[in-house]
Parts: sequence; C-alpha cells; structure tokens
Amino acid sequence: MRIANLSGRLVLIADGRAVDVERASNGRFAADPQAVYERWREFGNWAASADLPAGAAFEPSELGSPVPAPRQTLAIGLNYRDHASESGFAAPEGLPPVFTKFATSISGPVTEVKLPAEGHTDWEVELVAVIGRHTEAVSEADAWSHVAGLAVGQDISERIVQLAGPAPQFSLGKSFPGFAPIGPWLVTPDEFDDPDDLELRCAINGEEVQKSRTSNLIFPVPALVARLSAVLPLLPGDVIFTGTPAGVGLGRDPQRWLAVGDELVSTIEGIGELRQTFVA
Repeated sequence: MRIANLSGRLVLIADGRAVDVERASNGRFAADPQAVYERWREFGNWAASADLPAGAAFEPSELGSPVPAPRQTLAIGLNYRDHASESGFAAPEGLPPVFTKFATSISGPVTEVKLPAEGHTDWEVELVAVIGRHTEAVSEADAWSHVAGLAVGQDISERIVQLAGPAPQFSLGKSFPGFAPIGPWLVTPDEFDDPDDLELRCAINGEEVQKSRTSNLIFPVPALVARLSAVLPLLPGDVIFTGTPAGVGLGRDPQRWLAVGDELVSTIEGIGELRQTFVA
C-alpha cells in the first residue's frame, strides 16, 4: 500500500493514480493525511478490502509530505560506518546520536529551498520510517509491526549553524524551512522483498554523490525502534530519519556545498524520489 498527501488531502496511490480516501470511504477516514496514523491498523484493513474507484492523475509537485505534522521527529547521526569515518568520528555503539528536525522544516517531495545567505548547506539522503501505533519498550523482533511505512528523506544541513558555539546546534542547523523533505509517498513494509536492504542514492545536477544500501546501517530500523522506544514512547505518525551514508559535502576534500540553481535528487529503491531546487 502507498499513501500520499495530495494538495493537503490523504490519498491512496494505485497504478500511479490517486484515490481520495475521504470520498472513497464515505467519510469514514478524514482527509487530513496526519490523522490516519492514529487509526493505522483499521485503515489498512479497510484499504485491503475496499472497492476503490478509479484514481485521478496528478503532478509530483502537488504532493506534500505523507507525514506533514508529526509530534516527534527523531533523526539519527553517524549510522553508516563510512559516514562516521568521513565525519571524523568513531562508529557509535549502544545508542547512536539522536537529534530532531523541527516541524516547520518538513516539506513535500518536489520543492524549492531557500539557501541561508551565508552558510554551508549540505545534503544527506536518508530512509525515513514512520510509526503506525503506540510503541513503548518494543523488541527488535516485533519492531517492524509498529512501522506504518517507509519514505525517502533529505536531512538538509547548514553546517555553520550546526557546528557553531560551545556545543553543536544539530537541530537548529538542520531545521531551516524546507530542510526536511519527505516523500514522495509512504510505502508499507509488505511492499518490499526485504525492507532492511534498499538501495539509496543522491545526485546533484545529475552527478551521483551518494550511493549505498540500508543493509549497511549500523542500527537498522528494528534496532532504532527498539532502542528509541526503550527511552521514550513513539507515537502514531512519528518520524525517524535513519541516517545517511558517506558522500556528503562536509566529508569531501575540498568540501562542497549546495549552490543557487543546484538540483538535488534523492532516490530509494522501491519508494521513489525527492527533487529539490535551491534558490537565493
């Protein structure tokens, strides 16, 4: 199953076309894309058996984030060994670094992003996992049953703000408007042969700058859900940015930053792509 946010309305994606959920369910489920996660299991059962009408064509630019207003957005640092190495850190043990991306940074899959006037803006393609039910002290073995689905994410990062001060400001440096595109839709785990092994790639103006597989995650999705839920309850519709592989601008020699006019394309196998254009 694939769900999306089409011009602020919850839709099912079938054969590349969009079915409006509120209309197809005769009002049983609201149009608000965020509200569906509170009734995720009920919604999944309905969608599996519903006689859906024909869908409508749409443009990718009409899509918003499939999770537009999560109560908690948890982002994971240094979760690929090659990225930890290029960043000058040892690979984490136990629990990786955790920060947040504030809600106003969340956007849809096809956007224009304003670059900070004086900054070093970097890219980080990431697999995003979305929680589908209240999750507290769950085991790794049971963790996938608590995940509603997966999406593509970009943890766009302004490195000057992130690394300034007596202590790093990770959350601020990663939360400028548009710095958390998510999409193009949410894909349920059952759609994948192996949801723990997906290729992810990132390109700038057609030049590939990142390529890896989620099987290289130090802490894969089940481990993250288990470790995070041991500390705090994860709520329906919460978002986890799972970390990025090597190839970011910060780790290059010379370092490289996004510039006005650049097009950033982020892709994950079996899900789709994000497309960001950077403006002054």
